[in-house]
Amino acid sequence: MGEMTRSGIPVPPGFIVTAKAYFTFLEKSKLKEKIKKLLTGLNAEETRKLNAAAKEIQRDILAAKMPPEIVQEIEAAYEKLGERIRQANPYVAIRSSATAEDLPDASFAGQQETFLNIRGKRDVTSAVKRCWASLFEPRAIYYRSVKNFDHLKVGIAVPVQRMIQSDKSGVLFTVDPVTGEKDKIVIEAGWGLGEAIVSGAVTPDRYVVDKKTLRPLRKEVHKQLWKIALKEGGDRHVAVPAHQQQLEKLSDHELSELARVARNIEDHYAFPQDTEWAIENGEIYFVQARPVTTLGKKGAPATTKPNITLIQHAEVLLRGIAASVGIKSGPVKLIHGPQEIDQVQPGDVLVTEMTNPSFVPAMRRAAAIVTDTGGQTSHAAIVSRELGIPCVVGTGKATSILKVGMVITVDGSKGLVYKGDLKMIEQSLNLEPPKELAPIERRVVEEVPVTATKVYVNLGEPFLAEKTAQLPVDGVGLLRAEFIVASMGEHPHYLVEKGKAQQYVDGLADGIETIARAFFPRPVVYRATDFKTNEYRSLKGGEKYEPQEENPMMGFRGALRYLKEPDFFKMEIEAIQKVRTKFDLKNVHLMIPMVRTIDEFLKIRGMMQTFGLKQSRDFKLWIMCEVPSTVFLIEEYCKLGINGVSIGSNDLTQFTLGIDRDNPGLSKDFDERDPAVMLSMRYVVQVCRRYGVTSSICGQAPSVYPEVTEALVEAGITSISVNPDVAVATRKLIASVEKRILIRRAIAEQDQHLQI
Repeated sequence: MGEMTRSGIPVPPGFIVTAKAYFTFLEKSKLKEKIKKLLTGLNAEETRKLNAAAKEIQRDILAAKMPPEIVQEIEAAYEKLGERIRQANPYVAIRSSATAEDLPDASFAGQQETFLNIRGKRDVTSAVKRCWASLFEPRAIYYRSVKNFDHLKVGIAVPVQRMIQSDKSGVLFTVDPVTGEKDKIVIEAGWGLGEAIVSGAVTPDRYVVDKKTLRPLRKEVHKQLWKIALKEGGDRHVAVPAHQQQLEKLSDHELSELARVARNIEDHYAFPQDTEWAIENGEIYFVQARPVTTLGKKGAPATTKPNITLIQHAEVLLRGIAASVGIKSGPVKLIHGPQEIDQVQPGDVLVTEMTNPSFVPAMRRAAAIVTDTGGQTSHAAIVSRELGIPCVVGTGKATSILKVGMVITVDGSKGLVYKGDLKMIEQSLNLEPPKELAPIERRVVEEVPVTATKVYVNLGEPFLAEKTAQLPVDGVGLLRAEFIVASMGEHPHYLVEKGKAQQYVDGLADGIETIARAFFPRPVVYRATDFKTNEYRSLKGGEKYEPQEENPMMGFRGALRYLKEPDFFKMEIEAIQKVRTKFDLKNVHLMIPMVRTIDEFLKIRGMMQTFGLKQSRDFKLWIMCEVPSTVFLIEEYCKLGINGVSIGSNDLTQFTLGIDRDNPGLSKDFDERDPAVMLSMRYVVQVCRRYGVTSSICGQAPSVYPEVTEALVEAGITSISVNPDVAVATRKLIASVEKRILIRRAIAEQDQHLQI
């Protein structure tokens, strides 16, 4: 960074805590002998022993006192940086730079930690120490062991730079990282901070630029609905404005300018570079540069024209992004986290949502790698190229389509995954560039990760069931009965009066059955009818049975209606029983809406039992949480044995704030993100988690506000139920939030031992 600054490259200002400071700390803390003892003779392939040694070393580093003179120098340098950029207590990015990093035969990609938006002298000093401790992450110890580096001779410097609050950011290679073509520059870009891109949480736009002319040759645009940005003193997930979501992240001018600066960096170092960049208020900054270490390696991309492999009579299972060339076959091994990496044996194809440095031991054993998310500069792609094994990233659904033990063939040059173990025919093709400029290629694609928090959909129209069931969702969190009833066109009591009660039951059952069958065996939570009186009156015959109410929102609806009209509720129960018994669709469960009191709930459950429908292992009873009284007494409901709670954020906001959500004059004041509403929702989730009760949300909020989804996932919600059009975006958002939760937990654990 310092050398780039002197060369006129736009680099954020900052300072370096040198490797000498780290070695001084080791000497004065007298930790060297203990570290040496713990690591001598350690077999890095024995994951449990490796993890235990790493944890002990990191705990000792965090617990040891940092020499006072180093603390003073860091604090003084931080204050000086603030004066230089005219900001008191500026936000900074704290990065790791190991002294053995990015050598010709070792990239150490992502081995050490980076901390963003750190502010204040104490927090900066703490983050520096965490960077030192990250030199002994299990993945870093493993990697050094494999590369035969002396653990105690590898130092670590810590750059501290002004934090760039990027409007857009990404990575840039001054050579095609897959094919090795040196006349191409490859740029990946996304909205907000680059963390989401580098980690593989979102799939970035990908641009290929001609290095000589700086003219864009290809554009691959990916829809992005959320980004990571500084908000309320920390990094948060926020919505990308609707008009911006499918736009190209970079203009042609920005592409050319990024490529021009990157070309200068390559010229300065006389070697292809892997860089990270950010754009803030129209200004370009380069925040990292390192040599591309995979060029010319065995199995890595050649620097001449690539060979193209033709596969005949092959069934394509998945299409993704070509990340590391080569073709390999093997049995699938599904891995969902670092704790499962021991399952990968030599010759297996490692299939996962996304990799991180903790996956490296398994990646070394794998014949090939396939991921759900990520681009050509994700961790999986970079490490695969270094290892010289085929890799396809960004398939979107590898972990849901591929099954353990299934034999597949991975073509890392084409980004394809084939069924079976295929015989290959290689044919060299002439790839001379056309003499005339070809039109720019542009396409929009999207990939989907897998998450621990379930993603459900809200659904009411049976005719949409088959199409919606094709989405990567875990079930239906809200089956609205009202659409099915409305399609009959007549008020239920009017049908009964005409002797057509069974027609009502059958019509209701048919609608439920259509949806349940499309999603089977995934769960379908049927919400009993929650028509308001003004809505029921619009059905044929409704005027005879429905009273005129001044405020139907707070009137004769939900659980109260069932108690007043038990025969009406009985018909719904009969419809559910028919679906579960006659059609054998045991994935249908029941949710009671608008439960106002404990007494209402107990009476409703008693009625259900009288009608022959009881809670069991395969039949769950949920309630909606839509009124403050349910929030206050949620613990009592949990003690009474409910199986699930779904937060109706629309009604809960309405009744908490006293704002009629149907009143257009008050629409600007209706906001589910109000602190009182957020406090209520978090409380419900936390109580349910304590009692082992499923918690969900089915209101509009998670479909519109990423902030709400982030807060509820952090609180421990079991599932998020959203409209089908945002299911994929919600899944991506949750994946990123879950990753950050794990990081924060690790930091909180470290805080117990940290001393400055």
